[in-house]
Amino acid sequence: MNAAPFNCCVVNSCPADRQIIQRRALNVLVAVLASLFINAATGCSWMSTGENSEGTRLFQQGYYDAAAGRFRQAMQNDPTNPDSYYNLAAYYHRQGKLQQRPADTAQAESYYRQCLDHNPNHVECRRGLAVLLVEQGRSEEAFKMLEDWSTENPTQAAPKIELARLFEEFGDKNAAKENLTAALAISPNDPRALAALGKLREESGDVNQAVANYQRSLMVNRFQPEVAQRVNALQAAGVTGAPYSTAGGTRLVAAPDATYR
Repeated sequence: MNAAPFNCCVVNSCPADRQIIQRRALNVLVAVLASLFINAATGCSWMSTGENSEGTRLFQQGYYDAAAGRFRQAMQNDPTNPDSYYNLAAYYHRQGKLQQRPADTAQAESYYRQCLDHNPNHVECRRGLAVLLVEQGRSEEAFKMLEDWSTENPTQAAPKIELARLFEEFGDKNAAKENLTAALAISPNDPRALAALGKLREESGDVNQAVANYQRSLMVNRFQPEVAQRVNALQAAGVTGAPYSTAGGTRLVAAPDATYR
């Protein structure tokens, strides 16, 4: 009896099996490349964050040009990181004010807007750009930018807080309070909204409620030395409250001005 022919192909001898093996190898290669890309992207993001952190440290110590170099390196490491654009914007914003160089101010505005292209909800960038616009006599643009941001993000507290801050700086404390109240309706424990509302209430003479707002804010975020200072000052004046001692840092540099005017 003759043996039945052996139909299974050995590797590299059967076209159908070769196609299967090639597809499997291709799938493995794609998976490996994808893994390498993800790891490389993660590494770039990590390096960018490190450069921003070091740049912030240098900026806070007064080494502004060295800080700018770090921010540029962070941008090269990860061109999609909005913090790098914001930090460079803050650097050029400062240079433009101190050196009276319009070109630096224009560069600052460009970087602020690029930051927002990458992250439209970057709070520090929104504030920095609004400050710059007000400084240039473009307050209507600043209000419109923040109002549009608030309208486009009705479920976010941050736009309303920044809009309240701008209204307060221009003397419209009722509008400021309305926006802070709306922010707290969205996020009842937002520390910035609570602190800002506490400030308005303190200025209006409602110091007990102000302390309550300040203390709630500090319960959520104790790294607010100015708020803690107000609580301590009011306590020293006889208002009920508890002292706080805080310290903290950030990977973002401070904008040239904390206020709009």
